[in-house]
Amino acid sequence: MTSLLRLYQRITRWPCGHWLFSRAICFKAPYFGTIAPRITHLAPGVCEARIADRRRVHNHIGTVHAIALCNLAELVGGVMVDASLPPTMRWIPKGMAVQYQRKATGTMHATATPAIELREAAEGYGLPVDVVVRNDAGEQVFQARIEMWVSPRKG
Repeated sequence: MTSLLRLYQRITRWPCGHWLFSRAICFKAPYFGTIAPRITHLAPGVCEARIADRRRVHNHIGTVHAIALCNLAELVGGVMVDASLPPTMRWIPKGMAVQYQRKATGTMHATATPAIELREAAEGYGLPVDVVVRNDAGEQVFQARIEMWVSPRKG
């Protein structure tokens, strides 16, 4: 079990634990704080989070901004990979392809899963991560495929 996953399991038992864990992630990677995410579920191979429908994530037409959705996708994808990889491996995002499927209104719920099995390897490899974002009604509003580069930690 990774240290991130252990931390999540320990902190989320507390009152306000999901909020506290999400704030810790935003402290480590401050840009994610701009969307005020809440990580709602984390396990090996899956991360779920949501962002509330707030003015600060809106665009000029009153829907959730495309870049806020991309930010949410990168957050859940990265946290899922970090919580799932063996500690001897590291990762970095290489690229992201996105599709906006309908207007994003209301609270957004994102789920990240790996498209292939996460594994330990002697050399680097590409790891595609699929992210789906749905609204409160369960309608898919956005999907992304994030290409992560996974490689052995140095030294």
